[in-house]
Amino acid sequence: MLVTSELSKSFGPIKAVDQISLKAEAGEVLGVLGPNGAGKTTFSRLIATLLSPTSGTATVDGHDIIKEAEKVRQVIGFLPTEPGLYGRFTAVENLRYFGRLHSMDEKDLAQRIDYLLKKFDLYEERDRRTAGFSKGMMQKVSLIRSVLHDPKVLLLDEPTAGLDVPAARVVLDMVKEFKAEGKCILFSTHRMAEAEKICDRMVIIAKGRIVAQGTVAELRQQAGQDDLEEIFLRLVGEAS
Repeated sequence: MLVTSELSKSFGPIKAVDQISLKAEAGEVLGVLGPNGAGKTTFSRLIATLLSPTSGTATVDGHDIIKEAEKVRQVIGFLPTEPGLYGRFTAVENLRYFGRLHSMDEKDLAQRIDYLLKKFDLYEERDRRTAGFSKGMMQKVSLIRSVLHDPKVLLLDEPTAGLDVPAARVVLDMVKEFKAEGKCILFSTHRMAEAEKICDRMVIIAKGRIVAQGTVAELRQQAGQDDLEEIFLRLVGEAS
């Protein structure tokens, strides 16, 4: 569903993403872990076709991110680190606008918006301007926006950042549901405990490069210890 081959992105002398090769399947949550500045966000934006790679390539659902960028955008849902909502729009107006950008049928769009707002416990707030929303509410609307068009691949960049425990739990439960629907999910985070709960496999990135990848059991075997946080710190430290 998602394949990258030596994908790289440089900004002048800085290699933000350095020859990353990986695969993710339908119905799989692949965690992309790394400290701040490791290249996780740049990597997600390359897959989302918001940035062009310096070298290497990737395919999403068989579509090349360089040659078929428009087709890639049709099959992905991207949740960036910043909500990117229009504060003067209500929740429904924000979602309706983005749904129309995907050329969704108006009746299907209205039903989908109602369903997801109820799912995220936001239905009663649907006609409020998002400028007055809490960060957790904004994040929920942003996640709804990213899945409105029922994409096959989800790129979630720090989806629980800044959320309280109940709001984070709602997001993680939804990710599990998306996985059960057969979606391929790229889950970027720096929280090891969260990744352990939600991810089938993990890719650990430091300074733009992959330093380890595998299941939790494989990472523990590779590092020779059980504590995932210690494994993360050790692998990232060795790459420094």
